[in-house]
This record gives sequence, C-alpha cells and structure tokens, in this order.
Amino acid sequence: MLSQLGEQIRMARLRRDLSSEQVAERAGIARNTLIKIENGDEGVAIGSYFRVLIVLGLEEDLLTIASDDVLGRKLQDAGLKVQKRATKQPQG
Repeated sequence: MLSQLGEQIRMARLRRDLSSEQVAERAGIARNTLIKIENGDEGVAIGSYFRVLIVLGLEEDLLTIASDDVLGRKLQDAGLKVQKRATKQPQG
C-alpha cells in the first residue's frame, strides 16, 4: 500500500509540474526523503508524508482515512463491548 501511496504522490507532483527539489524544499525535507516517500519507504516519518501532501495541496485527503469505519460499525452493531477506561476515583 505504501508503494501505491508513494506512486500516487509522485504522480500528483508530476501533474503539478513540480521537481523533486522544489517539493522537498517547500516541505522542508531532504530530496532523498522525498524519493523514499515516492518509493513507499516505511521508514519515513508520517510527518514527512504529511508535509509533502500539504505542498501538493492534498492534506485534506488524510481526513478521509477511517471516515467510514465499516468494520468498526459492524462490531458496534453486533453489540460487542468496547473496553473503556475505568472511571477515576476521587482522591480524598
């Protein structure tokens, strides 16, 4: 999936006619880091991916992640209990 994401980021950069140097500079990352992102390297911090998406004007795309949590809704509908934190006991 990261390889596909990297390829989509690369294609978005090329459609905007931006060089890898331009995007890296604007994102505040090394060109080598951008190359790793475009190759789907899992060792790159998510913050670097996010900065590149901002430069490309695609940061809003991140808001679609888990926006329709199909599995979570099925589990909720099945009545499975989700463990919540214990309530805090008053200190006294």
